[in-house]
Amino acid sequence: CEVRDEVEPAGKWAFDSQVTDAFDDMFSRSIPEYESMRRLVFNVGCGFVQNQTDVVDLGCARGEALAPFVDKFGAYNRYTGVEISDPMAQACRERFKAYEHSGLVKIRQEDLRTFYPPVTSSLTLSIMTIQFVPIEYRQRIIQNVFRSTCSGGAFILAEKVLGRDDRTNVTLVEEYHRLKKEHGYSQEQIERKSLSLEGVLVPVTAAWNEDLLRTAGFSHVDCFWRVLNFAAWVAIK
Repeated sequence: CEVRDEVEPAGKWAFDSQVTDAFDDMFSRSIPEYESMRRLVFNVGCGFVQNQTDVVDLGCARGEALAPFVDKFGAYNRYTGVEISDPMAQACRERFKAYEHSGLVKIRQEDLRTFYPPVTSSLTLSIMTIQFVPIEYRQRIIQNVFRSTCSGGAFILAEKVLGRDDRTNVTLVEEYHRLKKEHGYSQEQIERKSLSLEGVLVPVTAAWNEDLLRTAGFSHVDCFWRVLNFAAWVAIK
C-alpha cells in the first residue's frame, strides 16, 4: 500500500530539520537491503578496530553507523563524527551527549572539502556521503582518509553507483524504482525526489570509486556488498 513520504522536497535536496527527523526511516525505505548493509559494515569494520585508535564516521548524520562501534568498543577507542548539516550534527550530539561530555565521542560540524579531523584511525566509515561531495574534491578527501589511517587499518565506503554503461544503468534504476514502490513510494514521489537530488547527489561507477581508493594508496580494495545501484567496499592500508 502507498504511504506518504515524510519529506516532500520543493526544490533542491537539503539535509535540513525535516530530512533529519525522517532520515533513518527514509534510508531504510530508499536503500535496498539496507539492514543487511548496516550489519555487514559493522561486522566487517569490527575486524579492523585497534585499541587506542580513532573510529571515524564521515557524514555521520544521526550516528546510526557510529553507534554500534561505540557500544562494542567503548573506552578502548576514540570516536569522531564529521557532519556538515547543522540539524544532523545537533541530533548526533544529542544521541551521544553522555559520551561527548566524557570526551569519548566528538561530533564535528565541518565541511570535508576544507576540513579533516586530526585523528589516527584504524577504521573510517563513509556511508552514502562522498556521493554528495562535488567530484573534484573526492580524491583529496579519500587521500586524507588514507593519510590518517594506521597500518592495518581500513576505510569502508558505501555509495550509490552508476551502471557500467547506459543500458545497464537504466535496468538497475528501473528495478530500484520498482523496489521503492514496494516500500510505499508513489511514482510522483520518486520523480520529485529524483529531481530534487539532481546535481546534489552525483554517483559514479563502481570502477571509478575503486580507482579513487587505489589512487589514494589503499593496496587492498574489494566490494563486500552490492545490491542493484548501491555498493560497499573495504579498503585496507
